[in-house]
Parts: sequence; C-alpha cells; structure tokens
Amino acid sequence: MSDQIPLFKIPWDIEDIKNVADSVGRGGYWAKGPYIEEFEQRVAEYLGVKHAIAVNSGTSALMAALKGADIGDGDEVIVPSFTQQATANAVKMVGGEPVFADIERETYGLDPDSVVEQITEETTAIMPVHVYGSICQIEQLNAVAADHDLTVIEDAAEALGASKKGKMAGTFGDAAGLSFCQNKIVPTGEGGMVITDDDSIAETASIYCSHGRTTKDYFETSKSGQHVIVGGNFRMPDIVAALGCSQMEKIEQLIEGRRAAAQRMNEAFETMEGITPHSFDGRHVYQFYTVTFDESINRDRVIEILSENGVSAKVYWDPAVHQSQTYQQNSDEGTLPVTEETTQRVLSLPMHPELEATETDRIIDAVKKGINAA
Repeated sequence: MSDQIPLFKIPWDIEDIKNVADSVGRGGYWAKGPYIEEFEQRVAEYLGVKHAIAVNSGTSALMAALKGADIGDGDEVIVPSFTQQATANAVKMVGGEPVFADIERETYGLDPDSVVEQITEETTAIMPVHVYGSICQIEQLNAVAADHDLTVIEDAAEALGASKKGKMAGTFGDAAGLSFCQNKIVPTGEGGMVITDDDSIAETASIYCSHGRTTKDYFETSKSGQHVIVGGNFRMPDIVAALGCSQMEKIEQLIEGRRAAAQRMNEAFETMEGITPHSFDGRHVYQFYTVTFDESINRDRVIEILSENGVSAKVYWDPAVHQSQTYQQNSDEGTLPVTEETTQRVLSLPMHPELEATETDRIIDAVKKGINAA
C-alpha cells in the first residue's frame, strides 16, 4: 500500500527551522554556542533538577553519568536485559561489567527481587530502564540500593515527561541519561543529556564529555587547557541544541498527542481477546506504543497481516541483550525467564504525536485481523 503508516514521524514546525537557521547564521558557535546552555536550562527547569549536561547521544549520557558517579574498571552494574543494547554497552565502555537481572511483569522494568539476587561485593550501581515511556518500580529499586549502598543511574531515554505521583522519570536516582534520538519524545536527530542534582557527578560528567578538560572557554582562549581525567568528545553541537530548544517549547503538546493516540488504541485493545496494551498507573508518555500478545497468538503472522495492511511494526526487543552475540557468554539460557518470555510476545505499533484517528482505526483493524488469522 502507498499510504503506509510509519512506525514514527518527527514532529517539526517553522520554529525548528528558525532556530537552526539562527544557530547556523551566527557562524562562530557551531560546536559550543548559546543554544547549548538554553537547552540545558529548559530541560533542567522542566524536570526540576540542578544540572542538565547536553551530550551527543543517550549512550554518551549514560557513560558520562556512570563516570560522574566514579563507576569504572571492575565495577558491576546491575542492568535489565530487556532494553536497547546501549544500556549494557555504556557500562562496558567505562570499564564496568553489566550484570543482568530479570524484569517484572507490571512495567517490564527491573524486578527488585531479581536485582537483590544479583548483588555481590563487586556491585556498585543499579541502572534501571524506564521502558516504553512509563516508570519502572524505581521506588523499590531505590530502597534496594539504599540497603546495599549502591548508586542508581536511571536510563530514562524513553521516558522524558513520564511521572509517578508528581515525580518525573530521571529524578529518582543519583543521575540519569536522556536521549533525543529521532524517535524520542523530544527529537533532535541525535543527542542526549545527563540529569542530576549531585554537584560532583555533574562536574565530572561535564569534564569527561570534553576530553577530560576543565577549561570552560577552550574556543575563546589562547591556552590549551588542563586535562584532569581521560575523556572523550561527547559534546552536543549548537545546531542540535537549537532544535532541542524549539522542541522543548512544545513538549507537553507532543506528549498529549501521543497520549491521545494511545488512549484510542487502549480502549480498543483492552476489550480485544489475545492482546494487552502496555500500561502504567502514572503518566505514560508512550515513546513506544507496545502491546503484549497471549502465548496462543502467532506474533509473526500478526506482523505479516499488519504489513499487508500498510501498518508498520517493530519488536523491541528480541533477542534480549543477554541473548545477543555480544553478551550471550554472560548468561545461560533460562536465567531470565520473564525477560525471555516477554521478548517473544511484545510488539510495538506506530506512535507519534500527530497520529490521526483514521490511522489508529486502521491500526486497530489490522491488529484484529492479525489476531484472527494467527
């Protein structure tokens, strides 16, 4: 079909173009410019945190947060396997060792009981992931961390704007990483941000992301600057931050557009046999709109029917990270039963803020056909 419903669309308007043109037109602040500070301030104010440090990707944000918390060589960090590969990779790239724990069935986040089972003398941190746009059981995980003197670094890449009891994703732990990849709540193409109230974490993370250099005005001074740690170039370009500023102006509109589309689909799927929409007893921002099929449903057949009806779909995530070629030597098959079962039954459907009612009707109808055929 020519009128394919894509998995996502980037919401943009004339303000995005104006901001980028303004950044480019300055001619002297492409790598480090005024939009960086403005974007950081906007996100910090939105989340109610002291520090927001703009970087070039969500993965870099996680690495910088870990480095800021002094997590590195030989340190074990407990992570879920039901996540994007970047969660575990970030731990590896700062010299740590990711240790996989299982997920719980309510939010598909880390299971606090499974986390406790994985704690050893080498464990230094827990990295929970807020999956699909909802908040995991972070309060229970914080309690586990407090009992064992562990740092909590939240992977909030998919959950900017999600909240529980008035508290935002990314503000529960010691620090968090955000992502602004093109399919995220606030898209800038690529980009990320470290979020924290901890002055020490913020300072070290900021230095780490600019070659380990303490000099703040490197491009405006004749001196080479002082380098105090081994770091990399993980800075966000000013042009990207310009997009972030204009996108942040409409973040609530972007979230409400997603929530409205999700609500239409939720109402249909909650009464349909064989399928359960991912839900949460807080503010879900639906970065992905994901459903779980009953074991009796043939997911591959549903995907075929969706494709035939011009509806995009994607599995997040199969295989799970511990089953990937990179990490499969770390875990035996069957050690994370809920994770391994869930990867076989989830499916993400189209979701973006401008998804129209006619499109959600088509999605619902195609899913129904797929379930009946499966």
